Amino acid sequence: MIDPQETFDGTWPFAPNFYDGNGFRQHYVDEGEGNPIVCIHGEPTWGYLYRDFIPRLVRQGRVVVPDHMGFGKSETPRERSYSTREHAENMERLLVEHLNLTNITLVLQDWGGSIGSAFALRNPDRVDRVCVCNTIVMGSRPEGIPGPLGHPWFNWTLTDQYEPTIRNLGSTVLSVMKRIGFERTAHIDETWIRAYSAPFPTPEDCIGAYQFPRNIAAPETAEFMLETIEAAGGTEVLASKPAIGIFGEEDRAIPVDYAVASFKGMFPNGPVVRLPGVGHFLQEDAPEAVASMIELFIQSS
Repeated sequence: MIDPQETFDGTWPFAPNFYDGNGFRQHYVDEGEGNPIVCIHGEPTWGYLYRDFIPRLVRQGRVVVPDHMGFGKSETPRERSYSTREHAENMERLLVEHLNLTNITLVLQDWGGSIGSAFALRNPDRVDRVCVCNTIVMGSRPEGIPGPLGHPWFNWTLTDQYEPTIRNLGSTVLSVMKRIGFERTAHIDETWIRAYSAPFPTPEDCIGAYQFPRNIAAPETAEFMLETIEAAGGTEVLASKPAIGIFGEEDRAIPVDYAVASFKGMFPNGPVVRLPGVGHFLQEDAPEAVASMIELFIQSS
């Protein structure tokens, strides 16, 4: 686990906060005041992904950025399954039982889509609006358009290269992010490398990052999604929320046409922005543009 006071040469100046109610020490950033904006990361990143968003979004409200179990400044317990269900339940306890947040704007990317939309389906009265960024939310799977299964990233996770590469993210995190879709790398320096590799000092510390791709086709993931949607009485409680979709077109994890069709299937009136030359990690490739779009969306919805 990263030292709680680590700022990575001032690029991560936010005070650390921790919650122990999920059976491990979970880190989150909590900055500003007003209605909460919850930014949820995915694979193989952590809250550091949103470092350029936080100073902008605090002008709109209280910004909460959790680190999933096994990522960032959160602990990496060895005995956990790291299933989608487990991550979603961790998030729900943090946001509801610990922080008691309401009037939430969700900003979702990568696995934040599944985890955050599960939260919205289970707690619709707590969510005001949804920003979908290079991800897919639960309950909308367009027909006739190739999806993530069979896409380059998923295909690579089935090769013999996958486990040794992911189990050594302390050395390989940049190459993994580039494989998924990270285009504008001119700002990378030693501090950047240190920040993204720090959660993964040993192969055992990479369990969360290793398991996320395994969850894509796991029967347990499909069961959890179906159970969540059925318990919500369908997806209408999510589809009724104001939403915006922002998609980097150079995504090698989720086909952009599929992601856009999925978004429009759930939110037919939601605006869609496609960003040429921007990859899966749009927070790295176009932070100012994407944060500005989210600000405008919050102001106008």
